[in-house]
Amino acid sequence: MLQGAPDPCPPSDSGVRGFSLLESVLVLGLLALTAAIALPSILGGLDDARAVAAARHVAGLARLTRVQAAARSTRAGLRFEREGATYRYAVYVDGNGNGLRRRDIRSGIDEPITPVERLGDRFPGVVLGVAAGVTRISDGRAMAGDADPVRLGSADTLIFSPLGTATSGTIFLRSRKGRQYAVRVLGATGRTRVLEFRHETKSWTAR
Repeated sequence: MLQGAPDPCPPSDSGVRGFSLLESVLVLGLLALTAAIALPSILGGLDDARAVAAARHVAGLARLTRVQAAARSTRAGLRFEREGATYRYAVYVDGNGNGLRRRDIRSGIDEPITPVERLGDRFPGVVLGVAAGVTRISDGRAMAGDADPVRLGSADTLIFSPLGTATSGTIFLRSRKGRQYAVRVLGATGRTRVLEFRHETKSWTAR
Protein backbone atom coordinates (compact mmCIF):
# COMPACT_ATOMS: atom_id res chain seq x y z
CA MET A 1 0.00 0.00 0.00
CA LEU A 2 1.31 3.41 -0.93
CA GLN A 3 2.24 5.63 1.93
CA GLY A 4 -0.42 8.25 2.52
CA ALA A 5 -3.14 6.37 0.55
CA PRO A 6 -6.53 6.09 2.35
CA ASP A 7 -7.35 2.78 4.01
CA PRO A 8 -9.99 1.00 1.82
CA CYS A 9 -11.62 -0.57 4.87
CA PRO A 10 -11.51 1.93 7.69
CA PRO A 11 -12.72 0.76 11.09
CA SER A 12 -16.37 1.60 11.75
CA ASP A 13 -17.13 4.09 14.46
CA SER A 14 -20.91 4.26 13.85
CA GLY A 15 -21.71 2.26 16.98
CA VAL A 16 -23.99 -0.18 15.03
CA ARG A 17 -23.75 -3.75 16.33
CA GLY A 18 -25.74 -7.00 16.13
CA PHE A 19 -28.18 -8.33 18.73
CA SER A 20 -26.66 -10.01 21.72
CA LEU A 21 -27.82 -13.49 22.73
CA LEU A 22 -29.74 -12.04 25.69
CA GLU A 23 -31.57 -9.55 23.47
CA SER A 24 -32.50 -12.28 21.00
CA VAL A 25 -33.88 -14.46 23.80
CA LEU A 26 -35.96 -11.54 25.11
CA VAL A 27 -37.41 -10.82 21.65
CA LEU A 28 -38.32 -14.47 21.11
CA GLY A 29 -39.91 -14.58 24.56
CA LEU A 30 -42.04 -11.53 23.79
CA LEU A 31 -43.13 -13.06 20.49
CA ALA A 32 -44.10 -16.31 22.21
CA LEU A 33 -46.05 -14.42 24.88
CA THR A 34 -47.93 -12.39 22.26
CA ALA A 35 -48.80 -15.55 20.36
CA ALA A 36 -50.03 -17.26 23.54
CA ILE A 37 -52.27 -14.29 24.35
CA ALA A 38 -53.71 -14.12 20.82
CA LEU A 39 -54.21 -17.88 20.34
CA PRO A 40 -57.49 -18.27 22.29
CA SER A 41 -59.02 -15.39 20.34
CA ILE A 42 -57.87 -16.86 17.04
CA LEU A 43 -59.19 -20.32 17.92
CA GLY A 44 -62.48 -18.86 19.12
CA GLY A 45 -62.88 -16.98 15.86
CA LEU A 46 -62.13 -20.12 13.85
CA ASP A 47 -64.64 -22.12 15.91
CA ASP A 48 -67.38 -19.57 15.26
CA ALA A 49 -66.47 -19.24 11.58
CA ARG A 50 -66.85 -22.99 11.10
CA ALA A 51 -70.21 -23.01 12.88
CA VAL A 52 -71.73 -20.19 10.86
CA ALA A 53 -70.33 -21.66 7.64
CA ALA A 54 -71.94 -25.01 8.51
CA ALA A 55 -75.29 -23.33 9.17
CA ARG A 56 -75.13 -21.49 5.85
CA HIS A 57 -74.20 -24.72 4.10
CA VAL A 58 -77.28 -26.51 5.47
CA ALA A 59 -79.43 -23.49 4.57
CA GLY A 60 -77.97 -23.59 1.07
CA LEU A 61 -78.92 -27.27 0.74
CA ALA A 62 -82.46 -26.41 1.81
CA ARG A 63 -82.67 -23.71 -0.89
CA LEU A 64 -81.22 -26.13 -3.45
CA THR A 65 -83.91 -28.65 -2.51
CA ARG A 66 -86.62 -26.03 -3.09
CA VAL A 67 -85.19 -25.13 -6.50
CA GLN A 68 -84.94 -28.78 -7.55
CA ALA A 69 -88.53 -29.49 -6.54
CA ALA A 70 -89.73 -26.62 -8.73
CA ALA A 71 -87.40 -27.43 -11.65
CA ARG A 72 -88.33 -31.13 -11.71
CA SER A 73 -92.04 -30.61 -10.90
CA THR A 74 -91.86 -33.19 -8.14
CA ARG A 75 -91.19 -33.38 -4.43
CA ALA A 76 -87.63 -33.12 -3.20
CA GLY A 77 -86.31 -33.48 0.31
CA LEU A 78 -83.26 -32.85 2.46
CA ARG A 79 -83.15 -36.02 4.52
CA PHE A 80 -81.22 -36.57 7.76
CA GLU A 81 -80.42 -40.05 9.06
CA ARG A 82 -78.92 -40.95 12.40
CA GLU A 83 -75.59 -42.70 12.20
CA GLY A 84 -74.49 -43.53 15.73
CA ALA A 85 -73.95 -40.24 17.55
CA THR A 86 -73.96 -38.23 14.30
CA TYR A 87 -76.16 -37.66 11.27
CA ARG A 88 -75.65 -38.09 7.57
CA TYR A 89 -77.71 -36.16 5.05
CA ALA A 90 -78.37 -35.68 1.33
CA VAL A 91 -80.96 -34.20 -1.02
CA TYR A 92 -83.33 -36.71 -2.68
CA VAL A 93 -86.00 -36.39 -5.37
CA ASP A 94 -89.22 -38.36 -5.64
CA GLY A 95 -88.75 -40.88 -8.44
CA ASN A 96 -92.23 -42.40 -8.72
CA GLY A 97 -94.68 -39.69 -7.70
CA ASN A 98 -95.67 -41.15 -4.33
CA GLY A 99 -93.57 -38.82 -2.19
CA LEU A 100 -90.22 -39.44 -0.55
CA ARG A 101 -90.24 -42.78 1.23
CA ARG A 102 -87.52 -44.62 3.12
CA ARG A 103 -88.24 -47.79 1.17
CA ASP A 104 -87.90 -46.00 -2.17
CA ILE A 105 -84.68 -44.31 -1.04
CA ARG A 106 -83.17 -47.63 -0.03
CA SER A 107 -84.21 -49.26 -3.30
CA GLY A 108 -82.85 -46.38 -5.37
CA ILE A 109 -86.19 -45.18 -6.75
CA ASP A 110 -85.88 -41.87 -4.90
CA GLU A 111 -82.35 -40.93 -5.89
CA PRO A 112 -79.89 -38.58 -4.14
CA ILE A 113 -78.86 -35.54 -6.18
CA THR A 114 -76.12 -34.48 -3.73
CA PRO A 115 -73.42 -36.60 -2.09
CA VAL A 116 -74.19 -38.09 1.32
CA GLU A 117 -72.36 -35.90 3.84
CA ARG A 118 -71.57 -35.71 7.53
CA LEU A 119 -71.31 -32.24 8.99
CA GLY A 120 -68.08 -32.88 10.90
CA ASP A 121 -66.28 -34.09 7.79
CA ARG A 122 -66.75 -30.74 6.08
CA PHE A 123 -66.73 -28.52 9.20
CA PRO A 124 -64.53 -30.06 11.95
CA GLY A 125 -65.93 -29.61 15.45
CA VAL A 126 -69.45 -28.71 14.28
CA VAL A 127 -72.30 -31.15 14.96
CA LEU A 128 -76.06 -31.25 14.79
CA GLY A 129 -76.91 -30.57 18.42
CA VAL A 130 -78.07 -28.18 21.12
CA ALA A 131 -75.58 -26.43 23.43
CA ALA A 132 -76.17 -25.95 27.15
CA GLY A 133 -78.23 -22.90 28.08
CA VAL A 134 -79.96 -22.54 24.71
CA THR A 135 -83.62 -21.51 24.70
CA ARG A 136 -86.39 -22.38 22.27
CA ILE A 137 -86.89 -20.05 19.33
CA SER A 138 -90.65 -19.89 19.70
CA ASP A 139 -91.15 -19.03 23.37
CA GLY A 140 -87.73 -18.57 25.00
CA ARG A 141 -88.07 -21.60 27.28
CA ALA A 142 -84.93 -23.58 28.06
CA MET A 143 -84.03 -26.54 25.88
CA ALA A 144 -82.46 -29.73 27.18
CA GLY A 145 -78.91 -30.42 26.10
CA ASP A 146 -80.02 -33.75 24.63
CA ALA A 147 -82.93 -32.22 22.71
CA ASP A 148 -83.51 -33.51 19.18
CA PRO A 149 -81.46 -31.23 16.86
CA VAL A 150 -83.44 -32.20 13.73
CA ARG A 151 -87.04 -31.09 14.10
CA LEU A 152 -88.61 -31.95 10.77
CA GLY A 153 -91.25 -34.43 11.80
CA SER A 154 -90.91 -38.16 12.34
CA ALA A 155 -89.15 -38.73 8.99
CA ASP A 156 -86.37 -36.15 9.68
CA THR A 157 -86.83 -34.88 6.14
CA LEU A 158 -87.32 -31.32 4.93
CA ILE A 159 -89.68 -31.79 1.98
CA PHE A 160 -90.45 -29.14 -0.66
CA SER A 161 -93.33 -29.32 -3.12
CA PRO A 162 -93.12 -28.10 -6.74
CA LEU A 163 -95.04 -24.99 -5.61
CA GLY A 164 -92.27 -24.03 -3.16
CA THR A 165 -94.08 -24.87 0.06
CA ALA A 166 -92.30 -27.03 2.61
CA THR A 167 -92.58 -28.92 5.85
CA SER A 168 -91.92 -26.43 8.63
CA GLY A 169 -89.00 -27.23 10.88
CA THR A 170 -85.68 -26.32 12.46
CA ILE A 171 -82.20 -27.84 12.33
CA PHE A 172 -79.89 -26.99 15.25
CA LEU A 173 -76.08 -26.87 14.92
CA ARG A 174 -73.45 -26.21 17.56
CA SER A 175 -69.70 -25.78 17.54
CA ARG A 176 -67.11 -27.43 19.76
CA LYS A 177 -67.03 -24.33 22.00
CA GLY A 178 -70.82 -24.03 22.25
CA ARG A 179 -71.67 -21.52 19.53
CA GLN A 180 -75.27 -22.24 18.58
CA TYR A 181 -76.98 -21.75 15.22
CA ALA A 182 -80.25 -22.90 13.72
CA VAL A 183 -81.60 -23.26 10.20
CA ARG A 184 -85.33 -22.54 10.27
CA VAL A 185 -87.77 -23.19 7.40
CA LEU A 186 -91.27 -21.70 7.20
CA GLY A 187 -93.65 -24.14 5.57
CA ALA A 188 -96.12 -21.80 3.85
CA THR A 189 -93.46 -19.85 1.98
CA GLY A 190 -90.51 -22.26 2.02
CA ARG A 191 -88.35 -19.41 3.26
CA THR A 192 -85.09 -20.48 4.91
CA ARG A 193 -83.36 -18.42 7.62
CA VAL A 194 -80.14 -18.81 9.62
CA LEU A 195 -80.43 -17.82 13.28
CA GLU A 196 -77.73 -17.37 15.91
CA PHE A 197 -78.26 -17.82 19.65
CA ARG A 198 -76.74 -15.06 21.80
CA HIS A 199 -75.77 -16.62 25.12
CA GLU A 200 -75.32 -13.24 26.80
CA THR A 201 -78.91 -12.14 26.10
CA LYS A 202 -80.53 -15.60 25.86
CA SER A 203 -82.09 -14.69 22.53
CA TRP A 204 -82.03 -15.67 18.85
CA THR A 205 -81.06 -13.22 16.11
CA ALA A 206 -81.01 -13.51 12.32
CA ARG A 207 -77.67 -13.89 10.55
